[in-house]
Amino acid sequence: MGRVGRPRNQTARREALVSAAGRAIAQRGLEGLRLKDIADAAGVSQGSVLYYYPELDDLVLEVHRGAVEGFLASRQQAYDGAPAGDAAGRLRALIESGLPGITEDPVHGLLYELHRRAGRSPGHAELMTSLFAREVALYATALEVGAATGAFTLAASAHDLAHGLVALEDGYGLHIVSHNAALRPDRARQLILAHARAVTGCVEL
Repeated sequence: MGRVGRPRNQTARREALVSAAGRAIAQRGLEGLRLKDIADAAGVSQGSVLYYYPELDDLVLEVHRGAVEGFLASRQQAYDGAPAGDAAGRLRALIESGLPGITEDPVHGLLYELHRRAGRSPGHAELMTSLFAREVALYATALEVGAATGAFTLAASAHDLAHGLVALEDGYGLHIVSHNAALRPDRARQLILAHARAVTGCVEL
């Protein structure tokens, strides 16, 4: 029985370290990240961190993977939570789920910080690419359903419009977490909704 419990403990400890590393990255940034910061956040020794993750980059990659999956799950939940027959409501929910709610939004701040590794790491680049593609797919589905039901009159292909919506979110989101006083979360939402109305012909957005 003891041998069955060990993998479970190891999994829980790895998950705790990933969570602690995410908090440390959000607080200090990647450039200032130290092994000691992760150990302190997890309440363990530095040796314990190295036991499970001999390479710090592997731990950071796990943080990135978890952040991507958690963010996508929250977006899917927001979309599914709107009434199935309300194409405008579902698209609006998707838009609202994609922007930081506050300047110090921990999820978006962490994702933007981790995306910085994409230029130097194939693993991080793959995660960033996957996130973008899956967000585009979410938007494309919302747009295609709206067009099929007559709620939307699309100005271009659903796929192309979806690319534009995700790019707008990314751009506005970066300004929000970068403390651009000229672009608050509510204003960014208004701007994306205005764009969505223009490209879908749906005044209900």
